[in-house]
Amino acid sequence: MSTRTSLHRAGPDDHAILARLVADFHAEEQIDTDERHRQRGMRPLLEGSPHGEFFLLGPKRAPAGYALVCYGWSLEYGGLDAYLDEFYLRPGVRNRGIGSDALHAIAQYLTAKGALALALEVDFDNEAALHTYTKLGFVARGRYGLMVRTLT
Repeated sequence: MSTRTSLHRAGPDDHAILARLVADFHAEEQIDTDERHRQRGMRPLLEGSPHGEFFLLGPKRAPAGYALVCYGWSLEYGGLDAYLDEFYLRPGVRNRGIGSDALHAIAQYLTAKGALALALEVDFDNEAALHTYTKLGFVARGRYGLMVRTLT
C-alpha cells in the first residue's frame, strides 16, 4: 500500500493500544459500550476472523487512529463488499490529510482483495467528514438510509 500514512493490519499483539483507541472513539461519539462489550467484538477480529479486520493508522507503536472494515456479500454490487464500521483519528492529528490517505490506502487494499464496494455511515451534521468522504468518491444513496435492529 503506497501512501503517506502507513497502515498496519492489527493482530492480537495490538490489542492494548487498539482497546484504548476504540474506547476513546466510543466515548467521543457517545456510543454506549463497556469494556466487556468492546472486547467481545474486538477479540475474534484480532484473532483472524474472516468477518473483518482492524487497521492501525500511522506508526504501529503510537498510531494516529484506527479503522475497522467488515465484510459482506452484495448481489447489487456483484460480490464481496466492505463496510467501514469504525474510523477514528486522535483529535490532535486531524485535518492533516492522514484520514484521506488512510481511506485511499484502505480502498486500494480492498480492491486488491476483490471487494467491489466500500460503504460507510456518516453523521450528516459532520461537514468535515462529509467533505472528505465526497472528495474520496463516496456518494449518498439518495432515498436509501441505514436502518438497524439489534438482535440481542
